[in-house]
Amino acid sequence: MGCAGAGTMAAMKTFDHLHELEPLVGETVAVSDWVTVTQAQIDQFAAATGDHQWIHTDPLRAAQGPFGTTIAHGFLTLSLLPLFLESSLEVRHSSLGVNAGLNRVRFTAPVPAGSRLRAHLKLLAFEWLQAGACQMVWGITVEREGHDKPACVAEAVVRRYP
Repeated sequence: MGCAGAGTMAAMKTFDHLHELEPLVGETVAVSDWVTVTQAQIDQFAAATGDHQWIHTDPLRAAQGPFGTTIAHGFLTLSLLPLFLESSLEVRHSSLGVNAGLNRVRFTAPVPAGSRLRAHLKLLAFEWLQAGACQMVWGITVEREGHDKPACVAEAVVRRYP
């Protein structure tokens, strides 16, 4: 993905109606702002999920581990997808969006504490549902600032309602 323009804020993509997204299938529609993953977030995620593995929560031991520091849980990185979507895309005449699932997820590189992440959002599929709702599949590539290899690649299935 590269990090050109890493210091700039991404522009929110705004649409008036859901039908404006349909012709964008196959295109990268938005790039999110950068988000910093802190050790406090990692610790809170460990507390919420019960995953207290030392690679995430013990900075002294992790300093001697394979990554030289603590790293975020893969599922913590994945849990940022709604933030990336909601902070990057707005549909003014849509009352609600819900997660309908994931088709694929791969954690392709570690996310050390203090890393900055952003997402590249590509619309892979668009399908109309009943009553003017739609289902979209978003290809989401989570980039770690300063690194060419993405931290996470996922397909998120999202439903939006008028």
